[in-house]
Amino acid sequence: MAVDDVTARDDERLSALGYRQELSRVLSLFDNFSVAFSYLSPVVGIYSLYAIGLGAGGPRYIWTIPIVVGFMTLVALVFGELASEYPLSGALYQYGKYNVGARYGWFVGWIYGFALLATVASVDSGAVGYITDLSNTWFKTNLNPADHLTIFVITGAIIVLSAIMNSVGAKIMGRVARFGVYVETIGTFGVFIALAIHGFHQGFGFLFSTQHVENLKTNPFGVNFGGHWWTGAALVAVLANVYIFFGFESAGDISEETVNAQRQVPRAMRNALLYGGIASFVLVLGFLLATPKSGIGGVVSGGVPVLLAALPGWLQDVFLVLVIIAFFSCGTAVQGAGARVAFALSRDGALPGSATVRKISPRHKTPVNAILTGTIIPFLFLLLVLVNPSRNYHILWFTYPAHINALYALVSFATSGIYLAFFLTVLGAIIARRRGWRPSGKFTLGKWGMPVAIGGAGYLGLMLLNIVWPSSITSGRGALFNYGWITLLVMVIIVAIGALYEGLARPDRRVARHRIEKE
Repeated sequence: MAVDDVTARDDERLSALGYRQELSRVLSLFDNFSVAFSYLSPVVGIYSLYAIGLGAGGPRYIWTIPIVVGFMTLVALVFGELASEYPLSGALYQYGKYNVGARYGWFVGWIYGFALLATVASVDSGAVGYITDLSNTWFKTNLNPADHLTIFVITGAIIVLSAIMNSVGAKIMGRVARFGVYVETIGTFGVFIALAIHGFHQGFGFLFSTQHVENLKTNPFGVNFGGHWWTGAALVAVLANVYIFFGFESAGDISEETVNAQRQVPRAMRNALLYGGIASFVLVLGFLLATPKSGIGGVVSGGVPVLLAALPGWLQDVFLVLVIIAFFSCGTAVQGAGARVAFALSRDGALPGSATVRKISPRHKTPVNAILTGTIIPFLFLLLVLVNPSRNYHILWFTYPAHINALYALVSFATSGIYLAFFLTVLGAIIARRRGWRPSGKFTLGKWGMPVAIGGAGYLGLMLLNIVWPSSITSGRGALFNYGWITLLVMVIIVAIGALYEGLARPDRRVARHRIEKE
């Protein structure tokens, strides 16, 4: 089919859903895939969470990767069907709006958008340690990655640079993401090859061992799983991968900028998740086989740099640069996705200042004010890094732990908020099917639609409970992930704020005007 015919079909579908083409539709399948893959980012995820996964579950935690990817594939299939039916900016917000109703969709958009912007601050602040290491090595600086001002300045600079890249055109965003894919490929498969050439220290039998992390006396973090791996350590270790394997849905956030979106976006979602799973498995496999004979203790305490320290200095610097680029590419993709959610909500009049936020740059055809919103809000979140108590604070029935700055507490919401938005979206698809909805997009699941959706919803519900379930701050889940009650409370507060605004301003009434599909 000719490009003009495809573009005309894209415009026709957009018009049928009550909108006109305002953004620049310039992204190819590979661009769309690249944005989704850069957001998922195996390098960012594994380099950030490997030590936690290893310390919580031992080497055996690698086998939770195919489990998480397998179940999340069910979710990707549901999202692909929805993306093909509703190829609109804002993805999950749109799916909830059309499948269930305006109010339901608004809540999904509120939770998902908030989680995305919290993720921007999370990802970009995660690059600080690598940037300071590189600066201290190359330029003989003495930057402290734990210093609040250092974190604020470096993270803020990354946020602004990402905003510039996102503002000057979707094609530039796509090129940044493409570069990110190449970097991720080298940073995963390249590291594996380099470690293999240098020489692995462990055999394959090591991959099936726990190294006794389920026991309090031998757990590197000193957390207590009661001697149980399957019902204790594994349930916490799996979160190291649960926190990684999402972001593929961002392919749907940029649907209105993707050529032949009804076909390409579902494919990009599946490919991003599958390739992300393979790359992550290979990287973790390399790290595990490279574990020193002395055991996992040093790796857990020192992180990935302990393993890379065995490589030549120049090669360590190369991989350090690649990691920094991966963090930047990931942060740029997340910010771009969050901006499209803000644009979609404001286009329907569903946010304060919608008339301003929804404006499109005449020159670049990007939602420039939505991108500005996606810059300012993460900056505000970043201020939370200054709140860092030196001792435990007992508040009502829970404890806020010492040395956990408030940004980390917000970041812990990012994953729980995204899983809540995912769960509500898949649940919305189930509700729509029960009401008689039959998908008519270019990608459909046919008779498998309901079983796949039920399986995806079951997985998301269980993992959401696993993420937010309040645990003692001396337990694995509480100490390493949700800080006891903190993650659940932050999620409840954000949902409550949204409910208060929704109840007073009733943005769903404005959203409802765009819900009726024109045939």
